[in-house]
Amino acid sequence: MTPSQPSKLPPGFVQTLAAIVGEAGLLTDADAIEPFLTEPRGTYRGETEVVVRPASTAELSAVVTACANAQIAMVPQGGGTGLCGGAVPSSTGDQVVISLARMNRIRSIDPHSFTMTVEAGCILADIQRAAESVDLLFPLSLGAEGSCQIGGNLSTNAGGTQVLRFGNSRDLVLGLEVVLPDGQVLDMLRGLRKDNTGYHLAGLFCGAEGTLGIISAAVLKLFPQPREVATALVAVPDLDAVIKLLSLARSATGDALSGCEFIPRIALEMVLRHIPGTRDPFPTPYPHYLLLEAQSGSEEGRVTQEVEKLLADAVDSELILDATVAQSPAQAEALWHIRESIPDAQKPEGLSVKHDVSLPIHLVPRFVKQASQLVEAEVPGIRVVAFGHVGDGNVHFNLSQPLDMDRATYASHRHKLSELVHELAMSMGGSFSAEHGIGQLKRDELRRYRSDSELQVMRKIKAALDPHGLMNPGKVL
Repeated sequence: MTPSQPSKLPPGFVQTLAAIVGEAGLLTDADAIEPFLTEPRGTYRGETEVVVRPASTAELSAVVTACANAQIAMVPQGGGTGLCGGAVPSSTGDQVVISLARMNRIRSIDPHSFTMTVEAGCILADIQRAAESVDLLFPLSLGAEGSCQIGGNLSTNAGGTQVLRFGNSRDLVLGLEVVLPDGQVLDMLRGLRKDNTGYHLAGLFCGAEGTLGIISAAVLKLFPQPREVATALVAVPDLDAVIKLLSLARSATGDALSGCEFIPRIALEMVLRHIPGTRDPFPTPYPHYLLLEAQSGSEEGRVTQEVEKLLADAVDSELILDATVAQSPAQAEALWHIRESIPDAQKPEGLSVKHDVSLPIHLVPRFVKQASQLVEAEVPGIRVVAFGHVGDGNVHFNLSQPLDMDRATYASHRHKLSELVHELAMSMGGSFSAEHGIGQLKRDELRRYRSDSELQVMRKIKAALDPHGLMNPGKVL
């Protein structure tokens, strides 16, 4: 806000916030606020006069109470890594951004109960390291783990690479502390595995994207650290072979499979072109690859033997064309680096229209084939980069612009391409949003594809908890 612009907030309101959080907890300088106004893809940009950064649940509750009393809309924000514009304020400039970054304490770790209690602003990678310090595992893992915050992960019900074995973020929570839209603190920080006492309220806030309240803390599930990890990259002739191999791998390892990611050749080539230090794992190019990871609590080498036998049998049956098994943690990391670098490798290739869909696992090959045909007919020369967590049916169906088409022309096809992809996914009993959420980007799709009864229930819940519509308005619904 420049000096010539009148404030859109009530007189004295910024001073009220300052009295709650102190000088360190308030940002009003335009340069300091700038990083809080957009999101990684640059699709959405908002405005705000103030970013408030509470350092405790008590301060957060007081901030929300002040906003509620003044009827000021609030936009909760974590690490700013979301891909659907769910944490971006509106362009009107009359909303307050509430950053959870200063609420970053790990309150406790209970190795005997396999739980950890953390505040919402804790960085995911820090939580992982804290679990490792007591020889335990927090399995949520995704590309932005070095900067994303656990509150945002839970608010969007983030997925990641280990959903196959451990589930989404919602499945890793035992209890929550939430500040409701009126400032009331809902304390459900119970680390109980069994608590069958009424509605499962904690689950309601996981995936609500801050529209029902602000998650301030959580009790997370921990797991034993794996003593053995077998990682293999497999070349396969087609996606049908991927599905067959997934089933065989789950059975052969006693369902110890923790990761199953498919990578097309075009994605690997983009990584090799644009990501320094990467190299082709095979001397011969193949059309499709499958990255497998299995974990075991034993150090006897059993799971590695099972994976190696599985691959040998698959070669004999011509189910796979080639395979490499990592012989060290560094080799395993290099294989995972290829998979995790795909989104970054797409950026230099021009505009990418991205889709995050899920299908019944056995229909993934059919979807990729039919969706590719549809988009290629719509935009000749389009480059389909379909990859993802095939073990849980999640396909990142990304579409890079044709080499002979300019960015603006390609962008004009964005809406139609997404319509084709989402219609096909829904017709196959899938979802148009597997793990990225709704935010602003997919509100129309939610209204289009969810039943009237589902939307009515969502709106009733929203109205009951946030009757004045102050909590992250314009998102999800």
